[in-house]
Amino acid sequence: MAIHKSAPAVDGVHSFKLPDVGEGLVEAELLTWYVKPGDTVTDGQMICEIETAKAVVELPVPFSGTVKELLAAEGDTVEVGSVIITVDDGTGGSGTAPYSGSGAEAPAPAAGMTAGPAEDTEEREKPLVGYGEKASATQRRARRRPGPSGPVSPPAPKPAEPTPAVVAVPAGPAPASGRPLAKPPVRKLAKDLGVDLATVAPTGKGGVVTREDVHAAVEAAASPQGTAPSATAAEAAPAPDRTARERRVPIKGVRKHTAAAMVNSAFTAPHVTEFLQVDVTKTMKAVARLRERRDFADVKVSPLLLVAKALLMAVRRHPEVNASWDEQNQEIVVKNYVNLGIAAATERGLVVPNIKDADAQTLPELAASLKALTEKARAGKTSPADMSGGTITITNVGVFGVDAGTPIINPGEAAILAFGQIRDMPWVHKGELKIRKVTTLSLSFDHRLVDGELGSKVLRDIGTALEDPELTALAWG
Repeated sequence: MAIHKSAPAVDGVHSFKLPDVGEGLVEAELLTWYVKPGDTVTDGQMICEIETAKAVVELPVPFSGTVKELLAAEGDTVEVGSVIITVDDGTGGSGTAPYSGSGAEAPAPAAGMTAGPAEDTEEREKPLVGYGEKASATQRRARRRPGPSGPVSPPAPKPAEPTPAVVAVPAGPAPASGRPLAKPPVRKLAKDLGVDLATVAPTGKGGVVTREDVHAAVEAAASPQGTAPSATAAEAAPAPDRTARERRVPIKGVRKHTAAAMVNSAFTAPHVTEFLQVDVTKTMKAVARLRERRDFADVKVSPLLLVAKALLMAVRRHPEVNASWDEQNQEIVVKNYVNLGIAAATERGLVVPNIKDADAQTLPELAASLKALTEKARAGKTSPADMSGGTITITNVGVFGVDAGTPIINPGEAAILAFGQIRDMPWVHKGELKIRKVTTLSLSFDHRLVDGELGSKVLRDIGTALEDPELTALAWG
């Protein structure tokens, strides 16, 4: 990810603006600062962690020097193009950083004078690729101008921000760097619960703080036998009342993006959903045999792998289901490649990363791709690039013990397949009633692109492939 210097240095002080790290993102939540004023940073050093509408990413600083000021606090939602940190490179003495628009009132020029070159440069600076200046920047306050009766009165002091609650827990060993080791979802959990990660005893491999560690810290602090709170924690604001009848959760980040995308899809694409119950006894036997093969030793072989392969075979037989609707040009765009999306529930909400060119992968390669995709999503490291360009999606609702559903199509795609739980059920097999492994498949499709006949053929082919995966693979290649 290329990060560019946002503005020229003024008196040796560089201003770093929040970049657009995705595809047309407009804002991000600042999760964690890795530095503080007075720290020395080097070009390329990671300085903070942010959560956009699509992913959690770390930002590197594009210059070296001493941190002068942090212009956004942890938990703030910051617009792309806003200055978040200033760094003094030591070459210009004690100059002042350009106005950031994120807190203090900018000094107005003296009466009868115009703004200087530095201010003009800052005002005309285009934030980053993909964005022009936003007319209604929420973090910039209009300057007060002198009225006819005389000079302007100074602005009223800004009320102090409330101090967030901090849970006091038994102190644990901190890493040598001084920053606790934890994955982004765990950091967000700790922030939501008011837990200072620096005080949590890690139990994860390599001294990593886990979700269980955070919950244990909360329980220890709440227990009468727990460690007595420190003076700092005792003076902090009270922790959230967990006995309240309601709890409000801010809608932002991935959850906000997903909600908007799903509403847009549901009210733009006319959805149709079809269902099919399938005997997958042979699929389950094939999964067991694949797990014993040497070329699958380092990957996880699950029924989802064969469901993905069955969908890919059906797409090859019916490529029109792998398409998108171009409203502007009034065209249907049929894709000759398959970027297979896999819906994943994470701590940050639903994400749908996709396997690029999944149709060109062998079964072992597809298994490895599924493993990498899942691990990345669980770690909160799914990038915007991982989630862009999908052509058709699978959502595995069976892992939640659900038989079927009517999934909403991922925006820009024509269909989504829901894979239900596999259960032992009475089934007529070769003319006799037997107990077989059965699942339900649900295919939602955009009726502008896919008519009932095509949707039914696709769903039937997926079912056929799962009823006898080995014979189907030989017959269809």
